[in-house]
Amino acid sequence: MPRLTKVQLEAVQRADQMTPQELEQFIELETEPLPAPRSSWEPVDLAAILDGTAEPILPTVGHRTDGIGLFYPGRTHWVAAESESGKTWFALHTCRQEIERGNVVMYVDFEDDAAGVVGRLLVLGADPAEVAARFLYVRPERKPSDIDMLAFRAQLLHVRPALVVVDGVTEAMSVFNLDPLKLDDVPQFTQRLIRPMTEAGAAVVALDHVVKASDNRGRYAIGSAHKLNGLNGAMYVLEPVANQPIGIGVTGRTRVRISKDRPAQIRRHALPGRSGSLAWFADLVVESHDERHATVRLYPPVDRQDDDAAQAENGKERQLRVEVLAVLQKAGRPLNASEVKERVRGRAQDKVRVLAELEDEGLVNVSPGQRNAKLYSFPVTALFDG
Repeated sequence: MPRLTKVQLEAVQRADQMTPQELEQFIELETEPLPAPRSSWEPVDLAAILDGTAEPILPTVGHRTDGIGLFYPGRTHWVAAESESGKTWFALHTCRQEIERGNVVMYVDFEDDAAGVVGRLLVLGADPAEVAARFLYVRPERKPSDIDMLAFRAQLLHVRPALVVVDGVTEAMSVFNLDPLKLDDVPQFTQRLIRPMTEAGAAVVALDHVVKASDNRGRYAIGSAHKLNGLNGAMYVLEPVANQPIGIGVTGRTRVRISKDRPAQIRRHALPGRSGSLAWFADLVVESHDERHATVRLYPPVDRQDDDAAQAENGKERQLRVEVLAVLQKAGRPLNASEVKERVRGRAQDKVRVLAELEDEGLVNVSPGQRNAKLYSFPVTALFDG
């Protein structure tokens, strides 16, 4: 990453924050300067807006199964939910999508550790080589100095991540000695940590907890509604679907609702909520095959009149996938398609389709057999971290 110049360091040096030895260490480095930021007090060029050539900002980071995007580049987003409702799976699913597109992703973690976060990425099927090349993990443990923040900004401007996840907003604010319940502390936190990320062009996704009292929850996370009022991207609220928890060996479902959509390009792809509830944007489905492998999908909402039928059909599809994987795991050797069909109940065409889907998604290992037949076997992947 690029370092800081002597001029930049001297501009921010404070005696109580740097020892002479630390200053000397930075000054000795051959460095390139950070670009001078444009002042927000300069008049904005309105030409593109006035002549009609300005393009609307679109959500191009992450996507549902139908291709509809989740997050806006260069904007701030909030994801609020109860504990164990799928916030981290939601974020890491998007991380994997962006890594597979060849983009750099940064994960700033205030709650877990590298083994837990990267372990989940591998459980989702992320390629270890791609993770090593394009996934940056940061675990802050103390309040940053001005030097720390300048170095952090330099790194952001150097790698230009498409996505930055900030996991644990309440914990992050405590690191900055800020209180999420104080109105004035929220914009300070945003200015200090979030703004450098969006200035580097990243879609920033902050993971937060909702208030415990569901009657008072509404559209807000813990603390001030200023989090919502100052948002310039979108805010999602995750609500677990009854009797479908996320866990090892089960399929969990969480409803993803839209609380706010400042650029107004996401909400139009959602369905209205019942009885005035938040708009239904997607269903996050985490299918855990075992502790070593899980699949995450973000399905679009289903029209109310077709909801029950669609839920039943999706349930049959998931069950068939589980049975095929269980047969492969139990077999102890690779099986061809005919052997799989003999051991799994259901229509032959459905089993053939599921095998093809599992192959396309990299959820089964495939090797050549006799007479050009394919042999399917259960994969060995990284451990599942619940």
